[in-house]
Amino acid sequence: MPNPKSPLTPEEIERYKRHLVLREVGGQGQQALKSARVLVIGAGGLGSPVLLYLAAAGVGHIGVIDDDRVSLDNLQRQVVHDTDHVGVPKVDSALETIRRINPHITVERHEARIGVANALDLVGRYDIVADGSDNFATRYLVSDACYLARRTLVFAAVGQFDGYVTTFKPHLVDDKGVPFPTYRCVFPEAPPPGTVANCSEVGVLGASVGVVGTLQATEVIKEILGIGDSLAGRLLIYDALAARFSEMRYAWDPDNPLSGKNPTIRSLEAATYASPAASEACAV
Repeated sequence: MPNPKSPLTPEEIERYKRHLVLREVGGQGQQALKSARVLVIGAGGLGSPVLLYLAAAGVGHIGVIDDDRVSLDNLQRQVVHDTDHVGVPKVDSALETIRRINPHITVERHEARIGVANALDLVGRYDIVADGSDNFATRYLVSDACYLARRTLVFAAVGQFDGYVTTFKPHLVDDKGVPFPTYRCVFPEAPPPGTVANCSEVGVLGASVGVVGTLQATEVIKEILGIGDSLAGRLLIYDALAARFSEMRYAWDPDNPLSGKNPTIRSLEAATYASPAASEACAV
């Protein structure tokens, strides 16, 4: 594991010199990236660009959790994997690719599905979480766990030709002292089963998934560095067919059961999460 207090080596200085000349990053920022610990939920279409760009950026400790194996129909969008790794656990395939990109970082594999029993422990080991999961049950679970563990969550999801990205940090307050919103403030309830198309049935444009995942990676890096405008309270929407970005603002809901004025979810065991199969969204 990299020593958070160790200076950048000459090889790292050469590797990251395009960062080092950025006033907003510099040596101090690159050291912050090296010291950071990021958990990526899913090594699929969104997780792939997130993992690749965090590794290339020099994020010092990356965790990846996924219980699936690489399949041939993944490769149209899951660019962290390749043909030779079909049938291999995704966490193992991702590890090999990341090591080829950047040998200076530590990758922690979690070949499992995140659930009530392990979510809080996993999330608590990292500074920031990037959620690229493919079902509503996991999204609610991860968001709740991040709130309870006081961890920032950068969230993304995709459809056939579109996607959206936002940041949740409801353990913090804005400049007016109002809590930042949670996933439950934006989506109080999951849509009924069968009302949201599954990408395995209706398809998804691989390159557009890459755009959204790259935006997600950018927001993770911004949060680590503390630069730019956070997406907390803002949903960035990408429409690939129209080649257009739009934005929707959302606010803290004082009635939400997690972080509202009268919360009822004080532990993961206190909430009800549908099985992933029953709440599948667009699988990436």
